[in-house]
Amino acid sequence: MDYGDKLFWLSVVIQRKYAQICAELDLTPSQATLLCAIRNEPRQMADLAAALGMTKNALSQLVDRTARRELVVRASSAQDRRVVMLSVTPTGKVLAEAVFAEVAKRLPEIASNLGADDQRDFERVATAIVDTSDLSPPTSNRPVTP
Repeated sequence: MDYGDKLFWLSVVIQRKYAQICAELDLTPSQATLLCAIRNEPRQMADLAAALGMTKNALSQLVDRTARRELVVRASSAQDRRVVMLSVTPTGKVLAEAVFAEVAKRLPEIASNLGADDQRDFERVATAIVDTSDLSPPTSNRPVTP
């Protein structure tokens, strides 16, 4: 396998672990990512779509499904009523925090077979990749995805 193959399979390992965590919390991975992206502050729907790499229509459908579960709520911006803001409900906040806690606890397990030095190198490289990515972070510079 070449480097691209290894990265592909690494993404599969990460996605599977994340999906398992989400399923245990009765969330789809998309719902969990949405909740985590807005867990600390409301976000504009347009900014959120860009940050999550989704079309506005796809985000709107995801928000509809998540709102039916009373995990998120839409509201007009106080500054501009044309701008739709999305925030978590108290229940959504609890779930978002649970996702983050489980990801922080269990995702590092993917590197558990590495030695201590390799684990530190993996953390350093993963951090560098995320920090230099083209993710659109919220204005407070909090991570967009777990």
